[in-house]
Amino acid sequence: MGEAVGRTIEQVRALVGWVGAGRKLTQTGRVTLADARALVEILDTGDRMDPVIGDRTFKTKSSEELYHLTLLVEWAKTARLLRTAGGRLLPVKKNAKLLDRPDELRRALFAALPHIGPAVTVSGWLESLFAHEYDRGLRALLQRLYAATTPVPLSDLQEVVWQAVSPLYVLDDLSPDRLRHLRTANDHDIQRVLKALASLGTIRVAGESAELTADGRTETARMRGEPEPGDAVLQILVELADVDSPRVWRRLLVPAAISLDRLHSVIQDAMGWQSCHMHAFTIDGVQYGRPGGELGFRDERTATLAALLEPGTHFVYTYDFGDSWEHLITVERFETASAGLHYPHCMDGAGACPPEDCGGAPGYSDLKVILADATHEEHHAMLAWLGLRSATEFAPGRFTPDEANARLLHLTAP
Repeated sequence: MGEAVGRTIEQVRALVGWVGAGRKLTQTGRVTLADARALVEILDTGDRMDPVIGDRTFKTKSSEELYHLTLLVEWAKTARLLRTAGGRLLPVKKNAKLLDRPDELRRALFAALPHIGPAVTVSGWLESLFAHEYDRGLRALLQRLYAATTPVPLSDLQEVVWQAVSPLYVLDDLSPDRLRHLRTANDHDIQRVLKALASLGTIRVAGESAELTADGRTETARMRGEPEPGDAVLQILVELADVDSPRVWRRLLVPAAISLDRLHSVIQDAMGWQSCHMHAFTIDGVQYGRPGGELGFRDERTATLAALLEPGTHFVYTYDFGDSWEHLITVERFETASAGLHYPHCMDGAGACPPEDCGGAPGYSDLKVILADATHEEHHAMLAWLGLRSATEFAPGRFTPDEANARLLHLTAP
């Protein structure tokens, strides 16, 4: 891909400097063609003015046709370095200090990346699914890179994005050719995103693989909501109520500022649930959950753990209102985040997660009795229901923190 590391940062600096006190825009809010011709040279965008194809010259009629220049302008606007007002492109004076602080400028541009999909992805005669589901696909791509300890093949990244965006559409009736064209359009847009990330200095592309740089890993962790070293984290104990032989519990470190909706996802992954059912938190007699339903929950998205609880306090997380799996949660203590440790983090635990839809704690107790008795009339039916060939494959005591942490590492950004 060939972009110099951090090239976008230098281009954005030069762009804002060129804007100066302000530049006139076209009636459609675009950089004028005359200014675009100058900027292509000043910023070295690589755009081709009046491209020649064969023996024909195609006159550039609008700066909108210049992909890299348009991307830089939209990126700078979304990062609140530039703004438009009164038909002019203007600097945002309060953010001018970022131009002299490369790390903060990179942070602002990276944070803006999920919001500039139309400028990054380019629609040809066939729009990609990635272009329609840009934020979802981008986060899946970054998550795959973040979870990897070695360079990731580009083919893997293409597949990860496709698997993230394609289930949202009905594609079964498409012809093989149409489906292939969709995949190709998707892959082209992924290449554009990777180039944008590389030009920001947040990924390194070599041959047919890519990996996050140290800066990219830091920014992705920040996007995931992970605490920075020294930030407050909470140690919590999550224990499944009314389940024993063995007990099922997890000890977790989570950001103190974690919202309850995010904590729901953490508990699901740490325990091993599949997030197939409704849930709620009960704290001091108040129930928090997804808003807008008939149950009248308070909005879990606006409630944070540290704001509601102190060390030594307890609350309840209920999953699946039919089976009613109650998790007793104890806030054990405050700590500070350590460098090199991913958060949320599972420190310890025991007991496998019960199967979904097995009837809650009473049903799970019965299930363990049935599977332990090969002569029980329901033994083979329960094996078939669980998809097991033998009761020896059923191990209610099996759990390792590494398994939970692998799932937590793949937890998507909020």
